[in-house]
Amino acid sequence: MPLTGKALRLERLSRADDGRYLFVPLDHSVSDGPIVGAARFPALVADIAEGGADAVVVHKGRARLIPPALLTRTGLVVHLSASTNAGPDADAKVLVGDVEECVRLGADAVSVHVNIGSDTEPAQLSDLGAVAAACERWGMPLIAMVYPRGPRVADPNRPDLVAHAVNVAADLGVDIVKTVLAAPPERMAEVVESSPLPVVVAGGGGSGGIEAFARSALETGCAGLAVGRRVFTSPSPRQTVASLTAIVHPGGLADRRGPSSSRSSSTSPELAGAL
Repeated sequence: MPLTGKALRLERLSRADDGRYLFVPLDHSVSDGPIVGAARFPALVADIAEGGADAVVVHKGRARLIPPALLTRTGLVVHLSASTNAGPDADAKVLVGDVEECVRLGADAVSVHVNIGSDTEPAQLSDLGAVAAACERWGMPLIAMVYPRGPRVADPNRPDLVAHAVNVAADLGVDIVKTVLAAPPERMAEVVESSPLPVVVAGGGGSGGIEAFARSALETGCAGLAVGRRVFTSPSPRQTVASLTAIVHPGGLADRRGPSSSRSSSTSPELAGAL
């Protein structure tokens, strides 16, 4: 692959240089409300970085509140979509940012959410196409969170619908696609086989064991996980991330951002100084 801004940023996104990803979304504060107290947020990001996650996913305003030293140890994905559960339609995602401002923030990638089957699907698809074009202009990787979700979707985990969702992402110019795990889980292999893109599975807020979930997803050929709620609600976010990192990157971290703290029990001086 020739050297371009997008290629370079994509390389940085996988800390182990193995084409696998562990993303920790922290964008829930827009849709659901605060996930932790404001004073605790930098420490949460530090835990995630020290645990070995490849990137955190946040909105632009929250990104500006993260001490820069923390983002030398994990990647920054800026989420461009938003809706709230208090609004008339939580599935109606709208754009609340653009690629140029994410370049200025130093983002490693941007992400856009599209709900296939929602009442506003046409507008969301149009937004995704526009962001994809801007990402090409600015050399920015694009992660699409594409889910079968809406009044016309009776079973959001149906394998053919999940396969349709990931291929919409591929056709519209996305680099990495995040979606739900098909049901039954073994059918997810068909989804992965249908996709020319790396497929990252949403960890969700279920009550089952997250490590067993991670292993079952990766066994189907998925390229990684995006686990947010089950990290920030964990009694030990750092340990939860470290456990997932060991599953996603079993060969360890060839970390080009610095020594992996998943191999260390202490917080690095530069991270401690950022808090």
